[in-house]
Amino acid sequence: MDRRRFIALSTLTPAAAFAAAAGQVPANAATADTAPANAAAAGPAHANAASGFGMKPGRHTFGFAAGGSAFLLDGEPFQIRSGEMHPARIPVEYWRHRIRMAKAMGMNTVSAYVMWNYLEQRPGVFDFHSERRDIEKFVRLCQAEGMWVLLRPGPYVCGEWDLGGIPPYLLADPDAQLRVDSATYPKYMAAVARYHRQLVPRIKPLLVAGGGPILMIQIENEYGSFGNDAAYVAELRQLWIDGGVDGPFYTEDGLGQVEQNHTNVPGGAIALSGGDAGSIAAARKAFPQVPAMAGEVYPGWLTHWGDPTFQGAGYDVSAALQGCMDAGLSFNLYMLHGGTSFGFFAGANANDLSGGYQADITSYDYNAPISEQGVATPRYLKYRDLIAGYLDRPLPDIPVPVPTIVRQGALALTPRPYASIWDNLPHPFPAADTVTPQPMETYGQHSGFILYRRTLPGYTAGTLDIAWVHDYATVFLNGRYQGGLSRQLVPDAIASALNLTNNNAPLALGPAATVGDNPRLDILVEGMGRTNYGHAIVDRKGILQTVSLLDADALTGTLTGWQVFGLPMDDDFVKHLKPRVSDPARPGMFFRSTPVLHEVGDTYLDLSNWTKGVVWVNGHNLGRYWELGPQRRLYCPASWLKRGRNEILVFDLHQTEPRAITFERTLS
Repeated sequence: MDRRRFIALSTLTPAAAFAAAAGQVPANAATADTAPANAAAAGPAHANAASGFGMKPGRHTFGFAAGGSAFLLDGEPFQIRSGEMHPARIPVEYWRHRIRMAKAMGMNTVSAYVMWNYLEQRPGVFDFHSERRDIEKFVRLCQAEGMWVLLRPGPYVCGEWDLGGIPPYLLADPDAQLRVDSATYPKYMAAVARYHRQLVPRIKPLLVAGGGPILMIQIENEYGSFGNDAAYVAELRQLWIDGGVDGPFYTEDGLGQVEQNHTNVPGGAIALSGGDAGSIAAARKAFPQVPAMAGEVYPGWLTHWGDPTFQGAGYDVSAALQGCMDAGLSFNLYMLHGGTSFGFFAGANANDLSGGYQADITSYDYNAPISEQGVATPRYLKYRDLIAGYLDRPLPDIPVPVPTIVRQGALALTPRPYASIWDNLPHPFPAADTVTPQPMETYGQHSGFILYRRTLPGYTAGTLDIAWVHDYATVFLNGRYQGGLSRQLVPDAIASALNLTNNNAPLALGPAATVGDNPRLDILVEGMGRTNYGHAIVDRKGILQTVSLLDADALTGTLTGWQVFGLPMDDDFVKHLKPRVSDPARPGMFFRSTPVLHEVGDTYLDLSNWTKGVVWVNGHNLGRYWELGPQRRLYCPASWLKRGRNEILVFDLHQTEPRAITFERTLS
């Protein structure tokens, strides 16, 4: 089910009441006690009192008016006009450009998720500096551009991001539980506390009270659509307080969820998913002492592999924006600029039994007002004009987009076979750990591919039955491709062409006469996006339980005694590929091209002629492609290209013959 539409419309949440107190004015908000009780609902005349344009340096106060009737900045009613963008999804070189784009549309605030699993990929090993991880730098850039910040640090963020931002290493424990309090499953909250011990000292100086731009910190994310455990939410809030940050805080939920489960925090504001002026009024009625805002106004939508087209193209939030601007109500557009889920970080949706799995595409364009490539769309211009009509000063000029390059027709490039995965296998995991197949998290691997291998002495024929494949497997006997199994539903035409089964249906294998005696069985599994929403978020990758043969004479039954090889396809693995292809007819191949560029610019690599795989450009993982579509082009920023010789590396699960790749200007 579409995760955000569910939040906005559904009231099917746990029935127990949230026991924590609510509706208190935060003690640390110095302006709250002195503000007049009727200061609020600041209308258009007040909306620009502290707009963020020309932000004054130094410390500020941010809090709530008495009775929760308004947000107050330095004692004055303040309308938060926020646009969501995620630094992890934007090349660092473009952070300032995208922030300026938000400002030029009339925003005074940037809302940003912090992806925990992007910062701590191995237990206790944190990285706050490489690639797109320097959240402090991003926040400082917002401040330098005169923009305030709403920080959404999780630990769970959803965001169509792998496992909702929670580190997959937690899934190594077969009894793992996520989004629960320390009494329920101590290991989860211990890891959360370790994350906060690293994060909180970095964020504290960036709060408005410390001279930074952060107005509020969100506690968890949309917890009301998952549970109603007051102790869990209270523990998360306390981690900030223990670190010397006592607010202001806020929570994010659908109106129905927060009304039913009371998942707001004491002294914290309420942000509403799918919010508008009407839902803000309803929240204020249900929680009369608590300020409320439209925390996620959706100008676009997420897209899954296999969707007929990119989603959200028909959305128009003009009415919601106008309603908020008329009443001076605060809002956040989710997304103002979606960006890209580079690498293996795109998430997925599934139902609460883990069925109906749908992986998200690599692009997080979201049909947002600012495109994936940073271009002002027609709706950007429309919303900008609408907002500008309420402000008492002109908006900044729209930043010039980054130039693009194309390479088509005779200039199209065709990579050559470069390396076979079968010639680049690492040492297998210890045999004691591979008697039965285990998911990749058990072996300390968090993404990529994993290979399960076993010989079949006395094999005659049979049918392969796996419980369960997460998420896509290609199967070989003695190096000969037999077919595959897909967790996600693959259309009949593609399934037939590749001999794929859907929904974990068994796969018939060829007879011994075609594959040889005592064949070696290879099952190469790709872990795609982990479920990021709902109650099935404990989503391990690889083979989860058993592999069996049906109708295989003496081999019929469960197979044990495996060799298992981890293939994370991370930077180090790809950097050290051996350029060898011993069997050019066997799928599972890397293809390489080294085009010489005389100029660089943003571009999209068109993989329409390819089947399923991953692309790297100069060592940067652009993400996944899949013939299911609707995405067939992968965004490559100019900052990842260089004048002169470049390297493009394509790993395709099925193709043994290369096809042409063109450079295009747009996603579609």
